[in-house]
Amino acid sequence: MAGRDSTYFISDLHLGARYITDPRAHQARVVSFLESIAPRAQRLYMLGDVLDYWFEYRDVVPRGYVRFFGQLARMADAGTEILWMTGNHDIWLFDYLRDEIGIRTVDAPYIRTTLAGRNLILAHGDRIGPQKASFRFICSLFRNRLCQRMYAALHPRLTVPFANAWSRHSRAEGGHADTRALTDNIVATAAGLVREFPDTDYVITGHHHVVTDRPVPGTHARAICLGDWIDNCAYALLGPDGNLTLHRYK
Repeated sequence: MAGRDSTYFISDLHLGARYITDPRAHQARVVSFLESIAPRAQRLYMLGDVLDYWFEYRDVVPRGYVRFFGQLARMADAGTEILWMTGNHDIWLFDYLRDEIGIRTVDAPYIRTTLAGRNLILAHGDRIGPQKASFRFICSLFRNRLCQRMYAALHPRLTVPFANAWSRHSRAEGGHADTRALTDNIVATAAGLVREFPDTDYVITGHHHVVTDRPVPGTHARAICLGDWIDNCAYALLGPDGNLTLHRYK
């Protein structure tokens, strides 16, 4: 379609997080951003932790996010290709949004794709690079099919408070992280991927809540981290010329 020539990348919206002062205003800001890019968005890639918590039961889905889902549906119906990679907060994304809205959902450590003549590696960031052993164990437990079925058997009165406590714990730990150390970790992780795939132009991740655009030493590639939508409201734009830029939505 004429005018739809750009690809947008966002991550770590954490919609519905209990520690956000005004969740309705937070969602409205995200929806406003999506409305603003809709005329140009050929593709929208959401790289995880879009929702702070989400668990789909077989016949029931959580309440909320109506305006956000509605805007995604409008974009999908208008021809925008939407891909949603799971993060460590929205692991339990199954088939509801895929079937209801028509978006593609991916649960993988990373994916490789070619867009606008550039080779990209896309990841949430929680399953690449160095991570604490306890964090890796918890994430593998959350993705275990048997554990998911057992979890689904519990009433939401039990599971939702657990999820909110997990979110607060994750937020508290992240708040003490050193920004420079995180950025160095992002670049080092990207370098490891580029060594494996030398034709890579951009490694784009989320998860770390810091906005980063750094060259990968010794290569032509760049390491991009999308920050978050709690403090940064950042996104990346890949134009039809293959040039990728970082922006903040105001």
